[in-house]
Amino acid sequence: MEEVKNNTGQSLGIAALITAIITFVLAVIPCVGLIAIIPGIIAIILASVGLSQASKNNSPRGVLVASLIIGIIASMISISQVFVATKIAQKADMWPNHLNNIINDVQDNVVKDIEDANISIKVESNGDKVEINTSSDKKDQEKKLEDLESGNTKKNDSIPKKK
Repeated sequence: MEEVKNNTGQSLGIAALITAIITFVLAVIPCVGLIAIIPGIIAIILASVGLSQASKNNSPRGVLVASLIIGIIASMISISQVFVATKIAQKADMWPNHLNNIINDVQDNVVKDIEDANISIKVESNGDKVEINTSSDKKDQEKKLEDLESGNTKKNDSIPKKK
């Protein structure tokens, strides 16, 4: 009868150790670790029952203690993921606003850079030079348009004729 009880304690120890290892592997995987609470509790219960039987029979308890420790640590990791997921869920409603502000800032910066852009094109061929300068400054463009309409153009603003 004693051998059957010893085998039961060892069987519980091996079952608890396997369950605790599976719990630990699941607990360290982000988002999946939330599920590891259930096998963690099972591993702790199996190890506790096995330890109570091992203390009655004076049988080895190393595997049971190891499975209990691994099960407790894995359950704590899994529970910590619950707290992390809760904090993320609480802060999730602010994310769209932050993202929208960032997108608007980037868009404003790009539009400002485009508005401040200057373009200069120079072409030389057989001694002839053609230079085209432009900017996106509206006032500068309006002034050039007025100058062109009134006939007051600078030498650099006109395109030279081909020879």
